[in-house]
Amino acid sequence: MYAVISRDKTELPPGTLVRMPATWNDYCILRDSRGDGSIPRIKYRNGEVLLMSPLPRHGCEAHLLARIVETLLDSKARNYEAFTPITMDIPEERGIEPDYCFYIDNWQAVVGRDRIDWQVDPPPDLAIEIDVTTYTAAEDYAPYNVPEVWLFKDGELKIYSLQEASYQQQSLSRYFPETNLSTLINQVFQVASQQGTGIAIRELRRQLAGEPD
Repeated sequence: MYAVISRDKTELPPGTLVRMPATWNDYCILRDSRGDGSIPRIKYRNGEVLLMSPLPRHGCEAHLLARIVETLLDSKARNYEAFTPITMDIPEERGIEPDYCFYIDNWQAVVGRDRIDWQVDPPPDLAIEIDVTTYTAAEDYAPYNVPEVWLFKDGELKIYSLQEASYQQQSLSRYFPETNLSTLINQVFQVASQQGTGIAIRELRRQLAGEPD
């Protein structure tokens, strides 16, 4: 295992986590050193940087969760915009990269947009992160006022809703209040692990449409 971290190049083996003191300028240099890439993932808060090179499982879980969200929204004919990868930063203060984020209530605000000003434009309605370290926290999204954050770790979904200035864990999502997401996600992930993502999502679509198996 090795890591190369410099002003113009950042390389980490898959599964590597690096946490180190850093200035905002250090963060910007590391972020920009990736060019058009999105690996390693980079987070900045409180004078330190976390770099993570995800394993393939990380991407698979994030993709499947996003597909579940899209399928639920499609079943209700709800419009949305989704982004990945995306960097959310507030100069000199925060930088974070959710695995996926969704605009649901505010989808019209970002249609066709190339850039989003996180200090002016509305935040995503939903941010999703695959939690591989205790460094990940819903509170990281509080400065952006993201209404809901999902953290997924070891097969368990935790839903956090922004209430005033802090996040409170909830059993239901504000966007899917009629759905027991923990049960549904467990079912979909089980099918996906045995038969693949495509079959799992098609079965979910049939279930939501009330069609027989």
